[in-house]
Amino acid sequence: MSVFLAVLTYFAYVFIVVMYAVKALKIARAPVHLRWELYPVIHEPKSNYGSAYYEDVEQWRKNRHKTVRKGILFLLKENFCFSEYFKRNRGYWLVLLPWHIGFILIVAFHIMCFFGALVMIADIPVSAESTFILGRIFYFLILLTGVISFVAGSFGSIGLVIKRLSDKDLKAFTTPQNYFNYLFTLVIFLSGLYAWYFVDPAFSEYREFWKGLVTMSPVSVEPPAAAHIILFALFLIYLPFTRSLHYITKFFAYLWVRWDDQPNARGSKLERDIKKWLKKPVSWQAPHIPSGRTWAEIVSEETSGEEKP
Repeated sequence: MSVFLAVLTYFAYVFIVVMYAVKALKIARAPVHLRWELYPVIHEPKSNYGSAYYEDVEQWRKNRHKTVRKGILFLLKENFCFSEYFKRNRGYWLVLLPWHIGFILIVAFHIMCFFGALVMIADIPVSAESTFILGRIFYFLILLTGVISFVAGSFGSIGLVIKRLSDKDLKAFTTPQNYFNYLFTLVIFLSGLYAWYFVDPAFSEYREFWKGLVTMSPVSVEPPAAAHIILFALFLIYLPFTRSLHYITKFFAYLWVRWDDQPNARGSKLERDIKKWLKKPVSWQAPHIPSGRTWAEIVSEETSGEEKP
């Protein structure tokens, strides 16, 4: 059983990293997007009063200055606070936030377990009574991230199911996969909560499991902990096939679509990219877009305003 748990965990982590990398690379290599061109853009110095660099005379000849810090702070706030949901639907936000916090912290929990295992391998005890401050730090980090994740995630998973079933507006846009995701995460959070409360209140057994993973010396764990390990590994394998990629695509959406206002200057990389994609043939068709020609041919042809057969 110990070997099975180790192999499954190794596979799950390698699988999700590879799949997320492949999907992120596919997005990064996608054609140039259609920009929103909505102002103010948060990284512009004049965004505080709704202005943009377009107001400057001959702006394309000047060096542009972006306040990157504001964009980073906004994305962090959006990922951890969900302020837009708070403004628009506070009842939904009340259960959505704990669910996401549980998801984020369960990832942090396993990261802390990995580094805690490295600390243990360095002969530094990880416990509340450790004589090394680093050992005490990792003990409490692992304990806090794990317990808060299990409690918040369980509350959020149950709340999201109830909220989406009771709110007709949300229910109309909820798919069976959404309900499956909430129930799947609920089982994961509850299994971790059960294993912590009844079997391993200090996560000592779980830390030993991670030490065994790092040293490639699998160790046995109690059945409740084993169940949680299996469920979480299966969850990691399942994640790339869900919409959870939005944790990554959100950055693309904001940085490359919503906030992208880079001018298309002559000789720029943007101009080269646009020319490259204009040479691509159109592989689909519609009444207004015929197939078989390149985008350059389609966008440059003269139209009389009459509908062609």
